[in-house]
Amino acid sequence: MALSPPPARPRTDRAIPRPAAPGPAPGPAPARRRWPGPADREALWLYLATRLALAVTAYCARRLFPADRDARDAGPFLAAFEQWDWGLYLKIARDGYFPGGAGPGTDGWDNREAFLPGFPTVLRAMHAVVPHWPAAGLLVSLAAGAVAVVALARLARSYLPDSGAAGPRRTVLFFLLSPCAVFLAAGYTEALFLALALPAWLAARRGAWPQAAVLTALSATVRVSGLFLAAALLAQFLLTARRPWRQAPWLLLCALPPAAYTAYLYLHTGDWMAWKHAQERGWYRDFHPPWEAWAHTWQAAFGEAYATGYALTSQAELLAMTGGLGLLGVLLWRRQWPESVYLAATLWALGTSFWYTSVPRSTLLWWPLWIGLAALSLRRPRFTTAWLCLTVPLSAALAYAFLTGRWAG
Repeated sequence: MALSPPPARPRTDRAIPRPAAPGPAPGPAPARRRWPGPADREALWLYLATRLALAVTAYCARRLFPADRDARDAGPFLAAFEQWDWGLYLKIARDGYFPGGAGPGTDGWDNREAFLPGFPTVLRAMHAVVPHWPAAGLLVSLAAGAVAVVALARLARSYLPDSGAAGPRRTVLFFLLSPCAVFLAAGYTEALFLALALPAWLAARRGAWPQAAVLTALSATVRVSGLFLAAALLAQFLLTARRPWRQAPWLLLCALPPAAYTAYLYLHTGDWMAWKHAQERGWYRDFHPPWEAWAHTWQAAFGEAYATGYALTSQAELLAMTGGLGLLGVLLWRRQWPESVYLAATLWALGTSFWYTSVPRSTLLWWPLWIGLAALSLRRPRFTTAWLCLTVPLSAALAYAFLTGRWAG
């Protein structure tokens, strides 16, 4: 089976806890909760410590692996984070989607309409305060990541109520040291999406449906994963023991951002499927049966048709997809239906294109994975050491690859 040439812009377990019952999670009343609480402060401490580690990694990467081996000047420090998709986010924030009437069909078109407007909009707002574009992008991710880790710690506490401080701390630690953690620091969408999606899911578990719907709708302006979260939100609502039907219309908000963006693209392109067609042109994300996508990725990984760097990332894609399918099996076995809906929709979207693209990055968005790993580590004391010994080198290697302009998935 022959593969097309790589695009110019190439673009886990039984310990996952089961909620006691659908609906609001038990816990202290909001009026008694102090912020930031001990778990929040611990999450923020881990977050800041790992941000410092990534800064050191970026500094070393620019000097140890410059594009020119004989370079005497490594260039600006922040240039290490100006890689790959960042350039498209920057163009959208600075120039808009169709500058000067350009668009699909014009020479050199970059298919920027494949990227949703949430992150570029926030980036442009931050630029009004911080004139330096790369710094503005890093600050957006820095602030959003802080919100995300606090929300993740609180989610872990709701899933692991008997774990004390250890459950939230290990959840955040595994998350921040995951192999693709560098994308939480770069000017990418992962941190901003999680800053909206994790509080949305926390609100849904507490039965705060209007808040959950608004946050989910906002997350759908950042990544298409917001639609998968909306499906999980609906499942969570339907499984709630006492469904507040008067609040059900709030869930319709989740459909508004995708509908509005689709209409916007149609007005400029005359194509109701402009977003999908941009994905197909730029990233080979046209529909293929799952077995074909697996076969194409397997050939890219082991067929010796591509450079070793692309082959390694294809191997990582296969590994991440296998892990995702394993995690989905555990969630289904434990009858965690809403979480299963979210992950199944994610894996279907990622697993039905020409080949797998950015599946390892997507693991950052799988909060059941990190909570499940934390739960497993509480039951198997040696697991934490073994896991970190495996993932920390991978995290460093992928960070070096990304920060030096190499394809890192």
